[in-house]
Amino acid sequence: MRKIAIYGKGGIGKSTVTSTLSACMADEGKRVMQIGCDPKADSTFNLLEGTTIKPVMEVLMEHGGTCPSLDQIVTQGYRGVACVEAGGPTPGSGCAGRGIVKTFETLEEFEAFDKYDPDYVFFDVLGDVVCGGFATPLRAGYADEVVIVTSGEKMALYAANNINKALESFSSRGYARLRGIILNCRNVPNEKEIVQNFADSIHTQILGIVPRDDNIQQAEDQGMTVEQMDSSLPISQTFQSIADKLMEE
Repeated sequence: MRKIAIYGKGGIGKSTVTSTLSACMADEGKRVMQIGCDPKADSTFNLLEGTTIKPVMEVLMEHGGTCPSLDQIVTQGYRGVACVEAGGPTPGSGCAGRGIVKTFETLEEFEAFDKYDPDYVFFDVLGDVVCGGFATPLRAGYADEVVIVTSGEKMALYAANNINKALESFSSRGYARLRGIILNCRNVPNEKEIVQNFADSIHTQILGIVPRDDNIQQAEDQGMTVEQMDSSLPISQTFQSIADKLMEE
């Protein structure tokens, strides 16, 4: 089992990237689990035919802080991908990061990784704030590897740099290592060069470049990823190439 945390600035396309990679790996016969670590609880939307699942925090609140069973918080989607959403408290009433901590504790309590026995686990994590619960996949040693999704935009790179700094601060403890960057293009002038220079500055690689493509939105309008909609599309093949690179030891 390999655990990969996908980090990046809010709105940079992490959930689209993560769910498409999950679909690509599932199409290659891999057992996959995807855990959305964002209060919006929309990470797995495109793996579940456009439906949402009840977040862990909502289940816990409904049952006095306990979870009745694992199937209350895990829903199997496209090709059996096990989908989990952490969720968070009512806006303005608590710490969103705490939802991630409670989710991980609940999954451990039910030995979810043993039950579903995934080949790959993806944590889809908001990266604007790398502290508290949002750093749990790094600090607690849950993830083996971290992939940063960024564009060539200034604020996206700023967030990416902060994520890398957090990784560096944990490096001496043997926690997750930076596997590389996925460039999710926003058509910024000289975008590829800008992001390549950033990757060089933090001594990592660009795992893949996702171009702007209307097929992504077309697929999401149907509640699916481009891989599910048409795996022969060039954009789907781009994601397949990234997935294959991630599956390399």
